[in-house]
Amino acid sequence: MVVLDANTYLLELIKEVNVMKTKSTAIILCFFGGWLGIHKFYLGQNVAGILYLLFFWTCIPSLIAFVEFFILVLMSDIEFNTKYNQVIASTGRAVSAKDATSALADLKTLFDSGIITAEEYEEKRQNLLKSL
Repeated sequence: MVVLDANTYLLELIKEVNVMKTKSTAIILCFFGGWLGIHKFYLGQNVAGILYLLFFWTCIPSLIAFVEFFILVLMSDIEFNTKYNQVIASTGRAVSAKDATSALADLKTLFDSGIITAEEYEEKRQNLLKSL
């Protein structure tokens, strides 16, 4: 296990936050650039994006993007986050033990570094344990 200093850990957390995809951005990209598959690249579906680029001249990707636009508009935020951000939806599904263990280790590192207080540490630890 690699121990990160506080600054490196915070930078990693910021990178993770920046990786989160938003539903509104996906909808806008699908509407304006769906015929080229821009929304597919944004959503991390690179193979589909390449297929859109290869076949855009047939107008088939435009038709598919038209349908996908409405699917994205009608999709709930929880569904979107579960599908494209790999976030556990707050529908009662448990977090895996491996994820919880690594999250607890990261939390302990933050506490040991003095970045979070004992109260914050205990609160977040209890929330993680409840999610198992």
